[in-house]
Amino acid sequence: MKRHCFALDLVNDEALIAKYEEYHAAVWPEIIKSITDSGIEVLDIYRAGNRLFMIMEVNDTFSFEQKNATDLANPKVQEWETLMWKYQQALPFAKPGEKWILMDKIFSL
Repeated sequence: MKRHCFALDLVNDEALIAKYEEYHAAVWPEIIKSITDSGIEVLDIYRAGNRLFMIMEVNDTFSFEQKNATDLANPKVQEWETLMWKYQQALPFAKPGEKWILMDKIFSL
C-alpha cells in the first residue's frame, strides 16, 4: 500500500471553516463511492488553523490519472468540488486551478 500526503489552505474565516467541517462530517455518499472505487483505502484530513493536510493510502489499482479522469466525468464529484472551492484557497505556490498539492516526504523513522 502506498501513502500520499497533500496540503491545501482554507479561506481564513471561522464561519467558513466551520461549514467546511460540517460538510466533511457528512460527506455525500457519491463522493465516498468515488474515493473507494478508485483504490483509495484510507483518506484522512487534518486541520491546523486554515491549513489542511490529507493523508491517502491507496492499493495497487490506484492511479492519479484514472482518478482525475473518473472525477471529471462524474457530475456529482464536480458539484462537490465546485462547492468545496467556496471554502478552499490554493497554496501561494500552486499553479492556476491547482488545489491539493502533493507533498514530498523528507523524513521517516
